[in-house]
Amino acid sequence: MSGLRTPELENTIIEGLSEGIPLRELARTYGFGKSSFYVWLEEDEAFAGRIARARDIGFDAIAEETLEIADDGTNDWITRHRDDGSTDDVVNSEHIQRSRLRVDTRLKLLAKWAPKKYGEKLDLNHIGGVDHNVKLVDMSDDELLKLAAADRPC
Repeated sequence: MSGLRTPELENTIIEGLSEGIPLRELARTYGFGKSSFYVWLEEDEAFAGRIARARDIGFDAIAEETLEIADDGTNDWITRHRDDGSTDDVVNSEHIQRSRLRVDTRLKLLAKWAPKKYGEKLDLNHIGGVDHNVKLVDMSDDELLKLAAADRPC
């Protein structure tokens, strides 16, 4: 498939993005330039909408992939062969760290790409009571400073 925009190429791009395949990889595989792709988006609102939906679906695919990576214990243990011919299983720390990096990278990107869905949720609810009977005008400067310091989270 060449870099010429065709309905087949559009469908291939949309399918790939829906599966969580990065645009860069699709461009390399199917021979289109990313700059051309962005021009296509600017010129065709319907295509841009299809791409936005495909990316949203692809984010879910990437999220599901993080579970697969985290749940996959393959290669977490390796067999170590000793000089005396005995063997034992030991933790493969390098593989575990690589898996953690793969999961963390995907989660951080998801939080940036789709913050409403995958970003950290902030709890903006106020917890605690409010004393409506406090009269600030009757307090000394020291009392006001203590009140302000007590209200600050550590």
